[in-house]
Parts: sequence; C-alpha cells; structure tokens
Amino acid sequence: MIKIDSMVLKDNLTKIAFITLFTILFSYILNFVTDKNEALANVENKQIVEVFKSPSCGCCNGYVLFLEKENFKVKQTDLESIHTIKQKYAIPLEMQSCHTTIIDNYFIEGHVPLEAINKLLKERPDIDGLALPGMPIGTPGMPGDKEEPYVIYQLVDGDFSVFMTI
Repeated sequence: MIKIDSMVLKDNLTKIAFITLFTILFSYILNFVTDKNEALANVENKQIVEVFKSPSCGCCNGYVLFLEKENFKVKQTDLESIHTIKQKYAIPLEMQSCHTTIIDNYFIEGHVPLEAINKLLKERPDIDGLALPGMPIGTPGMPGDKEEPYVIYQLVDGDFSVFMTI
C-alpha cells in the first residue's frame, strides 16, 4: 500500500511540475511577443483626453462625441479665448483649428482622424503633437463626405512636417 501511495504522489508531483513549467514558459513567451503599449491599451479601455474648445462651437462638440465613441474619456474645457492654449503649445497660425486636444504628452490640433491618433500613440515619436489645419469636410466632428486626402502634420517647437496622409 505504501508503494501505491508513493507512485500516486509521484504522478501528482510530475503533473504539478509540468503545469508550473508550462505556465512559466507561456508567460515568458507572451512577454516577448506582446507589444507593451498594445497590452496596456487593452487593460485600460479608456484613455483620458482633454479638449480645449469654445463653448459655442458645434463641430468641437462633434469631435468630443467622436472621441467618446472611440472609448476615450473626455474632459471638456471651455475657453473664452482658445488662442492661449495654442500659444502654450507653440502651434503656428497656419496649423491651427477650432479646438486643441491633449492626450498623454501630445497635443492634437483640430479634427484629426483616429488612424493618426492611433499611429501617434503606438509609435510615440519625439514630437510635440499633430495638427490637421482648418476644418476639413468629412473629418471627425465635421459634416459631409471626404473631398480630398487629409494631410496630418507633426509639430516640433512650432516647426511642422507631414506625419501622414489619409
């Protein structure tokens, strides 16, 4: 009877050791395969953003609704003069739009589509932010159908260059 119990005990210990080893190996492999930013994004369903805007602007409210629909938690800050926020982030006049969004350490100027925001958050380039100047028709928060490609600019210390075209 003692031999049977020790054999059962040995089988159970072997199974436990195998399961433990498999779990450690799986976790180790997953750590190298999974992109850290994507893993964090999946855990945190809602990213907090702040939108600085005029209280009476309808398209700014449309952009806020767009961000909320895309699972961002939006804090709205209404300003009498939106120029102060643009000066704070050194956004040149030719890059300005009707609202400025702050996400992480970046600014998003205007009606920037989600594709550009996702690229920014995934790649995390060494820039100050993105801008889609003016109020192009068909962009998030703006009515109408897209009429031409959207050129999204990246800005560093007030200088700008093309980030992407959508």
